[in-house]
Amino acid sequence: MTSVIPAAPALPGWTHIYSGKVRDLYQPASMGGPFAGRNDVVLVVASDRISAFDHILSTEIPDKGRILTGLSLWWFEQLNVPNHLLATTVEDGVPAAVAGRAMVCKKLEMFPIECISRGYLTGSGLIEYRASQTVCSLPLPAGLEDGSRLEEAIFTPSAKAEVGEHDENISFAQMVQTVGEKSAEALRTLTLEIYSRAEEIARERGIILADTKVEFGTDPATGVITLGDEVLTPDSSRFWDAELWAPGQAQPSFDKQYVRDWLASPASGWDRASDTVPPALPADVVERTRARYVEAFERLTGATFV
Repeated sequence: MTSVIPAAPALPGWTHIYSGKVRDLYQPASMGGPFAGRNDVVLVVASDRISAFDHILSTEIPDKGRILTGLSLWWFEQLNVPNHLLATTVEDGVPAAVAGRAMVCKKLEMFPIECISRGYLTGSGLIEYRASQTVCSLPLPAGLEDGSRLEEAIFTPSAKAEVGEHDENISFAQMVQTVGEKSAEALRTLTLEIYSRAEEIARERGIILADTKVEFGTDPATGVITLGDEVLTPDSSRFWDAELWAPGQAQPSFDKQYVRDWLASPASGWDRASDTVPPALPADVVERTRARYVEAFERLTGATFV
C-alpha cells in the first residue's frame, strides 16, 4: 500500500500507540487524566478517514468518525453480548477534543480472526461460489445469484491481515487450528447470534443486513469472550435498502460505494493496477458518501444525526 496514514492527534493524558485505516489507538499516559498509568484500557478514536481498494485516501468524509461511533454505541445497547465499553463521555474520561468519536475500552486479548456472518451471497463469497459453489469451504445450493438470500446465515471467518493487505478467507477447520476448538465454536455461535438479532432489527427499519464482520477478544480480568472494535457500522457491514433489493445484480449499499465507483471510473484518471496513490475525491462524491452514512445512522437508530 502506497498511501500513508496521517499523524494521529495529540491528546493530553493519552499516548498514541497505533493507527489503522480508520481508527487511532491510545493508552493512558503515566500522569494526568482519570486513567493515568492504567495498562488495562485503551482509547479508540474513529477518524474521518476513508479507505478504498486497500488505500487510505487523502480526502476525508466529514463526521464519518462520529457516525461510526454513534452507530456502534447504539448497537452495543441492542445486543445481549459482553462488550469492551468503559466510558463514552467527556465526564467519564473521553478527551474533549475527540468527544463523540471516541470510546475508552477494556484492553482485550484479541483473537486474530475476523468473524463474519453472511445472510446473503455477494462480494468475495460470490466469487468463491461461482468457482466452487462454496463459501469458505461451506457448500451452498446451486442457482444462487449476486444478492441471493441464503436459507440460513453462515459463518465465514477470515484471518486478519496487516493494514493495506487483504484479509484471507479461511475454513472453520483452519480457524480451529488457530484459536482452538472451544474458542472457535464460541466465536461462531456469538457471531451468528449477533447477525440474527441485528438482521431482525434492520429489517424492521426497511434495511437488509447482508453480512457483517465482528471482532472478539478475551477479557484478561474475567476470561470472558468480549465483543470489541466497532459493530454493525457501514464500514464493517453490508446494508442494503430492502425496497431496492433485486437478486441477480449488485445491490446499492449504505457505505463507500460512491467512492469505489468514482475511483474505478474514467473520471478519476486513476489506474488501480498501478498501485499509485488515488487522487483526491471531488466534493460531490464526498457529499453523497456522507449523506449515505447519515442515512444509515438515521434509519437504523431512528434518531436525527446532528
